[in-house]
Amino acid sequence: MSEENKTNEVEEVKTAAAEVEAPSTEKAPKKEKSIKEAPAAKVAEGDDAFDWEEFEKKGFGEGYSRKKREELASIYEDTLTTVEEKKVVSATIVSINDRDLVLNIGFKSDGLVGASEFRDTPGLKVGDQVEVYIEEQENALGQLVLSRRKAKIVKAWELIQDGYENDKVIEGMVKRRTKGGLIVDVFGIESFLPGSQIDVKPIRDFDVFVGKKMEVKVVKINYTNDNVVVSHKILIEKDLEKQKAKILENLEKGQVLEGVIKNMTNFGVFIDLGGVDGLLHITDISWGRINDPAEVLSLDEKVNVVVLDFDDDKKRISLGMKQLTEHPWDKLDAGIEIGSKVSGSIVNVADYGAFLELYPGVEGLIHVSEMSWSQHLRNPQDFINIGDKLDAVVLTLDREERKMSLGIKQLTEDPWTKSDVLTKYGVGTNHKGIVRNLTNFGLFIELEEGIDGLVHVSDLSWTKKIKHPSEFVKVGEELEVQVLELDIENRRLALGHKQLEENPWDTFQSVFQQGSTHKCTVISKNDKGATLELPYGLEGLATHKHLKKEDGSEVEVGETIDFVVVEFSKDDKRIVLSHTNTHTKPAPSEKPAKASKPAKAKAANKSNNEDVSTLGDLDALSALKAEMEDNTKKANAAKKAAEVKKEKAAPKAKKEASAEEAPATDEASSEEEK
Repeated sequence: MSEENKTNEVEEVKTAAAEVEAPSTEKAPKKEKSIKEAPAAKVAEGDDAFDWEEFEKKGFGEGYSRKKREELASIYEDTLTTVEEKKVVSATIVSINDRDLVLNIGFKSDGLVGASEFRDTPGLKVGDQVEVYIEEQENALGQLVLSRRKAKIVKAWELIQDGYENDKVIEGMVKRRTKGGLIVDVFGIESFLPGSQIDVKPIRDFDVFVGKKMEVKVVKINYTNDNVVVSHKILIEKDLEKQKAKILENLEKGQVLEGVIKNMTNFGVFIDLGGVDGLLHITDISWGRINDPAEVLSLDEKVNVVVLDFDDDKKRISLGMKQLTEHPWDKLDAGIEIGSKVSGSIVNVADYGAFLELYPGVEGLIHVSEMSWSQHLRNPQDFINIGDKLDAVVLTLDREERKMSLGIKQLTEDPWTKSDVLTKYGVGTNHKGIVRNLTNFGLFIELEEGIDGLVHVSDLSWTKKIKHPSEFVKVGEELEVQVLELDIENRRLALGHKQLEENPWDTFQSVFQQGSTHKCTVISKNDKGATLELPYGLEGLATHKHLKKEDGSEVEVGETIDFVVVEFSKDDKRIVLSHTNTHTKPAPSEKPAKASKPAKAKAANKSNNEDVSTLGDLDALSALKAEMEDNTKKANAAKKAAEVKKEKAAPKAKKEASAEEAPATDEASSEEEK
């Protein structure tokens, strides 16, 4: 040992001795000199260690040996506990008052905790152990700060974590309902129980669980937001696994089971068979036709069902309920046969017909063709609607196939077999009917129930060029027609609308003579030429070469200008005109090829062109238009008068053809025809 170390050790001993000496000086002042002298002698001698035995013999150490002193020191050190902040420790209640509890955690000082934090544990007494959270070992006032509330939170999260990691079942208390589920108190922490995790079947009323205890499992922890998600359904599913396995193991087709309706849809209901679900389709609920399962079933209702089918994995089970009762066709009255009259209600209407229910589960089809004697089919909804009570006649019956066809038109007499149909709808008779259908080639009119006829598009108007009947009339409107043809055997009627009026083309022939001039309006133009609007609603044609004006330009759409008739066809109902011919001489090819009068007469007509044109524009045309709009009697009288005139004009035409007369004679003859 170095000299320096020895010196230090001596100094420490002196200091310790001085500290021990101080309290004993007052009691025994006489020993002060001897105490100081004894150790000093040893130090002076340079001993390596302090002689404790000699020290104790002199009366120091109060009778404790060195070994005893070490034991006492170790006991004392054990009473000084080292504590860490932010930890949960166990504390002993030292005292209790109305405001606080004094707790001892083995630290150098006790801590105070408000009595309000121990409301959940009434009946505490001095000496009981409680868990507290060390917030601070020493605050600004030098006090130990403890918290019972935070200790509960920390402990709760530890238990929740343990339950999540070890898949433990935890008991919680449902505190309240929230959007989408329930709030459950788990160890003092509010956790969320989704509505879909409450039970294996849908829960419609969450309020029934509020205030009740419920076993749950922690399925998710969000440490960032301190959120906990629990599930009660997972516990039920585990309990049902055994039941499900047992049911599926013994499942067979035709087996009758009892179940509870857990969910309803528009196509059927799902039934809980005790751990496994099956589908009862809407068509297998009742032999009768139903539109919604809610009509005959309700949620949570117990029902008996039969297993119809299940897949290889036994995950989808098809169930039936109507199969538990006898089929209505087996109870069908034996007196019902072909030709029998039956009654029932319409349960369904389709495009092709309607179904009449005689009894629940016994239906017959009324095809649309059996609803009316009319040959032209219409929408079945034009005749009947769902819920209508009807009588019908059985047309076909197959009890084995459980099929039946019915008819309702058979309840009335066939109108085509009536005795008066030949005279009532004779050729030339006029009738009024309702337009039932339009086609590209014409329209069908119903004159009475079961009797209709066709009006071809060409028989709608004398003057208008109608491309489709919709341009002239609409479905449902009333139209007057005339019978053109009658075929009773094939039940056909050919009708016409324009035949109700006199054919105006007989009169137009004298008005729009070749070479006559008329004011026309260009309606439209295309590659072939132009369409012209003539008086009396007529339309004429003009090719591009006949549209040239005197200045070389072409007549445009919308212009009203003079045109000369170059061709008139009564049979084709066509009038061809030319504006070019109003200011130029027609080419030889354009001269009328078919002449009904001598060339001289045509020349006379051409020389007196102005006189001819006035017939279409002035008083004669106005009188003619009024005559066309007159009643049928006046039209017939005009027709007879025209025939008489033609007969008188014929001999004169022959004389003119045989003898060459002056143009003045031809002109007089022309005036007579007019």
